[in-house]
Amino acid sequence: MIDTFSWITVYPEIILLVMACVIALVDLGVKTPLRGTTYILTLLTLAGVAALQAFYAMQGETVYGFGKMVVSDPMGNWLKCFAAVALMVSLVYGRPYAADRDMMSRGGEYFTLSLFSLLGIFVMISGHNFLVIYMGLELMTLSSYALVALRRDDATSTEAAMKYFVLGALASGFLLYGLSMIYGATGSLTLNEVFQAIASRQVKHQVLVFGLVFIVAGLAFKLGAVPFHMWLPDVYQGAPTAVTLLIGAAPQLAAFAICMRLLVQGMLPLAIDWQQMLVVLAVGSLLVGNFAAIAQTNLKRMLAFSTIAQMGFVLLAMLAGVVNGHQFNAESAYGAAMFYVITYVLTTLAAFGIILLLARQGHEAEEISDLAGLNQRSPLYAGVMALAMFSLAGIPPLVGFYAKLAVLQSLMAAQQTSYLVLTVFAVLASLLAAFYYLRVVKVMYFDAPNVGMPTAIVAGTDARIVLTLNGGLLLVLGLAPGGLMTLCGDAIASLVKTLVS
Repeated sequence: MIDTFSWITVYPEIILLVMACVIALVDLGVKTPLRGTTYILTLLTLAGVAALQAFYAMQGETVYGFGKMVVSDPMGNWLKCFAAVALMVSLVYGRPYAADRDMMSRGGEYFTLSLFSLLGIFVMISGHNFLVIYMGLELMTLSSYALVALRRDDATSTEAAMKYFVLGALASGFLLYGLSMIYGATGSLTLNEVFQAIASRQVKHQVLVFGLVFIVAGLAFKLGAVPFHMWLPDVYQGAPTAVTLLIGAAPQLAAFAICMRLLVQGMLPLAIDWQQMLVVLAVGSLLVGNFAAIAQTNLKRMLAFSTIAQMGFVLLAMLAGVVNGHQFNAESAYGAAMFYVITYVLTTLAAFGIILLLARQGHEAEEISDLAGLNQRSPLYAGVMALAMFSLAGIPPLVGFYAKLAVLQSLMAAQQTSYLVLTVFAVLASLLAAFYYLRVVKVMYFDAPNVGMPTAIVAGTDARIVLTLNGGLLLVLGLAPGGLMTLCGDAIASLVKTLVS
């Protein structure tokens, strides 16, 4: 662990910021509807930043910079690497869709706003100070608001952006108020100093819990957990599908990261309090998400409620880290949560990639019925979508099965009756979720194609290659999950060590 004023901790963020500004200037001279030059520069930037983050992560060092306001550690570096890769994949899938709907005819804001959103994600993940985390959160969310409203002439997108903005501002207010309460109680904005102040037990517990309630509420909104999920289905459905993927993939990694930073690195001594809140959020998310998803006919809306239920599993893993005041289960539980979030994002990319692939000018492939007979039109793409649905349902040998198994194992390892009850509940919720995931597979393979649907599916070479690799990874990581699981476990182990050092 290195504690120093070090620019090394923010080199990737500096590169990303500089290149976002350069790309915005270069785009002024680009006239083609597909913004080819802007697109290539964006992908190169993301690839370079992802490679740099992976290099940092493999060093295995925890480096603090700027007076411990910023931290570069394996967990953060891997999450930022995966976030950059997720954004690359999202842009590959979304560019033809955005071009067909004149989202890039006036300029390359689709790319530059995506880069600034990723910059916010990086700052959130690197933040070791309340103000830095909040600054990153606002940068990400403001960019996301603008992306949702990118189709300025579309009333549905504008309405979704307004809902997202109003509810997002409310959630940010909750989080900021909670952070201010913790600051007032502990006298510090830096996470390790907050941790030490709480552990000293010289701070009034009631004040800490009052602030903690608002912090958990703000985090629950970012995760899309019940009862702070109201924005998710409307925004997923109303936003252009290319933007839905942007806000549904990489930001989930950032939401998990700030949960780890604030609740684990900053307030682990209050685990008994915030774990009780997470139980309510997790159970509510699994119930509401799964039952509401069954009733949906719109595929994007169904995936939104699916996201709510999937985040319930992440919260189950988060609440199993501390048992009776002991941290013996922390590495496996938080490692399982990190693994779950990463594999969920991978699966989401594949599912929305198919939706974007099927969409065409004048038609949004948003209804489940739009997938009817997909196997007859393209067995490959039907297979990728089936892999995504099976993975989300937790059916072996897909990676989603192992992710759910890892979470359930972390609950069982707690060796408590209450955690056993939660394990059984989670299994039953997964059985319920299998219904609406398998319904999509049934429509693709057993329903007749809709009249008027084109027999040929047109897609760019880059999108076809990435989508095939995306679907293949769901199977490969399911058959051999050990490498990624070890990576997550080592990253979390490195973080846990800093709590006791």
